[in-house]
Amino acid sequence: MRFVVSSAQLLKNLQKIGGVISTNTVLPILEDFLFDIDGNNLTIVATDLDTTMSVKMEVDSKEKFKIAIPARILLDSLKALPEQPITIAVDETTNSIEITTDNGKYKLSGENSADFPKEPTAEGVEEVKLAASILNKGISKTLFAASNDELRPAMTGVFFQLDENGITFVATDAHKLVKFNRSDVTGGNTSFIVPKKALNLLKAVVPNNETEVSVQFNKSNAFFSFDNIQLICRLIDAKYPDYNAVIPKENPNLLSIQKDDFYSSLRRTSIFSNKTTHQVVLKMGGSELSVSAQDLDFSNEASEKLVCEYQGTPMEIGFNAKFLLEMLSALDCNDINIELSTPNRAGIIRPADKDESENWLMLVMPVMLNN
Repeated sequence: MRFVVSSAQLLKNLQKIGGVISTNTVLPILEDFLFDIDGNNLTIVATDLDTTMSVKMEVDSKEKFKIAIPARILLDSLKALPEQPITIAVDETTNSIEITTDNGKYKLSGENSADFPKEPTAEGVEEVKLAASILNKGISKTLFAASNDELRPAMTGVFFQLDENGITFVATDAHKLVKFNRSDVTGGNTSFIVPKKALNLLKAVVPNNETEVSVQFNKSNAFFSFDNIQLICRLIDAKYPDYNAVIPKENPNLLSIQKDDFYSSLRRTSIFSNKTTHQVVLKMGGSELSVSAQDLDFSNEASEKLVCEYQGTPMEIGFNAKFLLEMLSALDCNDINIELSTPNRAGIIRPADKDESENWLMLVMPVMLNN
């Protein structure tokens, strides 16, 4: 049993799905790629039991067989080879594998494909289709806000919500919250939570273009399919917190400022902040914003003044600079609006200019001021 394939093309496709494979696996075969050859079609599968990714490509073959090949040695071998056609031959009796190139032969031991875990099947699923650029944006602009606290499993993923308002992506760790909505996506009335690992893998391979992505889901799994790639992941079985309850409705104070200037000022002043709280203090009134930070333990302090537009009662409020910087990095706009109510209530950041079909909201909890 053999097939011929381009070494560079094979490596490229293996790298798309190789991130699924964990370094500490519960089963040795989870360290392998499953190769499923059916004539000229090769399907390669990787799984960690919670997430399964597969990629399809064309090869030169007339046979039909399966083999599990150790991922690490295969990837390392292909990285070390120059671009060339390679022949991979398999002895189905012993599961031994021989790779033949222009200049050499390499032998390794595979495993029986029958031991490789079966993929979940898409039974009783609902489906929504959306542009890859929307999925890419929804993931990349919210994922950073998801929690790492395993004691709150619901918050360790991104919440996908489909209703009459379109599709909404939400992530929160109780200190910050990001909500991104696209009104031009139509689907059912449902919701599910996708784990962080699966979304990081998706983010790396989903193109930022108009490629159509099929998202199918049932109570236990989600199935993302586009181009020659499929990702299947087990959903987080937990109830997502009522995020709308924590968003302040009345925010009479409005700060408008140039995003890049604000970002640069935060980066500079936060160097002098307390290394535990990362607190920066915003003091605003009229057309001036003061950004300051201090670390009393080491007598470090910094302050800067920026031009802004501020409508409301003069206010002084503290925030974690790391959270603000993460949020500003995720926004693609020139100017931002920060809506505020009181110094002990959350601030809301929105882009000043936005696409009519998009609705952004970023919420950040204040850090109590040191008096």
